[in-house]
Amino acid sequence: MLKAQEQLHVIRSGVAAIHTEQALDEKLRSGHALRVKLGVDPTAPDLHLGHAVPLRKLRQFQDLGHQVVLIIGDYTALIGDPSGRSATRPALSLDQIRANAETYTEQAFRILDRDRTELRYNSEWLGKLDMQGILKYTSRFTVARILERDDFSKRYASQQPISLHEFLYPVMQAYDSVVVEADVELGGTDQLFNLLAGRELMEKLGHAPQVCLTMPLLEGTDGVRKMSKSYGNYVGLTDAPDDAFGKIMSIPDALTIKYFRLASPLPVQEVDRLEAGLAAGTEHPNAVKRRLAREIVSLYHGAGAARAAEEAFDRVFKRHEAPEDIADVAVALDGEVYVPGLLKELGLVETASEGRRQIDQAAVRVAGDTLARGAYTLAAAVLDGAVVQVGKRRFVRVIRRG
Repeated sequence: MLKAQEQLHVIRSGVAAIHTEQALDEKLRSGHALRVKLGVDPTAPDLHLGHAVPLRKLRQFQDLGHQVVLIIGDYTALIGDPSGRSATRPALSLDQIRANAETYTEQAFRILDRDRTELRYNSEWLGKLDMQGILKYTSRFTVARILERDDFSKRYASQQPISLHEFLYPVMQAYDSVVVEADVELGGTDQLFNLLAGRELMEKLGHAPQVCLTMPLLEGTDGVRKMSKSYGNYVGLTDAPDDAFGKIMSIPDALTIKYFRLASPLPVQEVDRLEAGLAAGTEHPNAVKRRLAREIVSLYHGAGAARAAEEAFDRVFKRHEAPEDIADVAVALDGEVYVPGLLKELGLVETASEGRRQIDQAAVRVAGDTLARGAYTLAAAVLDGAVVQVGKRRFVRVIRRG
């Protein structure tokens, strides 16, 4: 096991804050393997790189020799974490939660070492609490303390409803830490209140309080908003290798090192070296970003898939060739064809109006030629057998339906 100061350097990499670093240093200097907790509510089935940020930090703790405790919040998910919410979350059914939990753990173990992970479900202990037990732990918190939460205080001030059961969420998460005897708990910056609630409850019950470590939100491929499926700026853990490689290559250069620290398996010391090289001009930004794309695609799909994805990327974006595996789509072709409608029929755009916007933005090619602004119709003979491209990564070969 590395010395405490060396471990601290690795743990600090990419984190938003540590509450408190002195306490973490003392725990590391004890020489004991720490119990490092991450609780996740299985509210969605598929993960992206943003979801994986705390999982990557957990893996670092594993590699440093510590015990990771991954808690699947099958019971807390019945409430739904109110963090960052302006309204009460809709309830999930037990069947939805169980299905999401199965998918979540399968994807999480692409990052974590399954054999060195203590996997727990908080229904084990929360489901056994009776009213006396609930009162025992809720009595440790005041309403004023709970209303200190930024999201609750905003909702209260704007007279937005706050359901009473939402007040129980941070108490339940705090009790998770007591049960598993956490030394450290990880979470996003929006989770700080819940993490500190765990620290507070542990102290009040006479336990050594946990260290709270928050991870920053990862910006999406647009470089502006947090990574989210609703924004369409995400890189999914189950994305096809070619898609994942292309998406990562599209992120702004300024985010490359942050992605290395939060989303890649590269050792911290190597990331430090790359960051210094970029600052000194001895590393080329494009080469470093390519390495980032290879590292992340290799992590989830293997080195062979990463090499093939890079070759496919070069074929399209460097040599301006069409991909090898273009799908053939049969459509009715006759006379003059309204291209925006055709793009929708081919599945290249969601609506015909989006198709018109793509044409007007010079983002549509037919047989290698870019359509001019306002060029909304083409002869059927031109389209028959032609490769139609929208944007940088969407290709279809048009086949006349016979």
